[in-house]
Amino acid sequence: MCRLPLEIKEKALNLRARGYSIKEIADKLDIARSTASLWVRYVKLNKKAQQRLKRRKLLGYYKTSLRWEKKRAEIEQQYKSVAFKTINKIEKDPIHAKIYCSLLYWCEGGKSYKEGVRFVNSDPFLISTFLNLLRKSFKINERKFRVLMHLHDYHDEEKQRNFWSKLTEIPESQFLKSFYKKILRKELEKTILVV
Repeated sequence: MCRLPLEIKEKALNLRARGYSIKEIADKLDIARSTASLWVRYVKLNKKAQQRLKRRKLLGYYKTSLRWEKKRAEIEQQYKSVAFKTINKIEKDPIHAKIYCSLLYWCEGGKSYKEGVRFVNSDPFLISTFLNLLRKSFKINERKFRVLMHLHDYHDEEKQRNFWSKLTEIPESQFLKSFYKKILRKELEKTILVV
């Protein structure tokens, strides 16, 4: 009976010397982590064993980050679901539409009186929502709409013009000359809507 623990202890020492973690040893040999830790605490690890442990640790970090990313996505989806349910309960009369449009403008709109109504964002949903509310809430001259796209060298300008024209229902003839950013890191294009 006392030979079995000795054999298991030898296996634990061997696994540790090969770079196995305490948890791996405990799981593999079906022993408590505290026992595994006690048995292998004096094992000196060579470089190969240290590298294995380091890789396992990095893998653990990676798996943890994936779990957190999934959890964040689930929480965000829950928030969106609650938000859409709440929005769908709100009355959609012209007065409310003006309030929502004003709130969006307050958050994302230009504040200089000289530039008219200016809305800056790169989120297609937000832009189409703002335009929809603007069109429902106010008498506006559609011919005064202008779109200024901020692009990077990697963007296909024609494709972007086509996309934003369809989304905004503003003809491409009302688009201003695109502005090209000279930034190395990739950013989403921004569309500036000037009314």
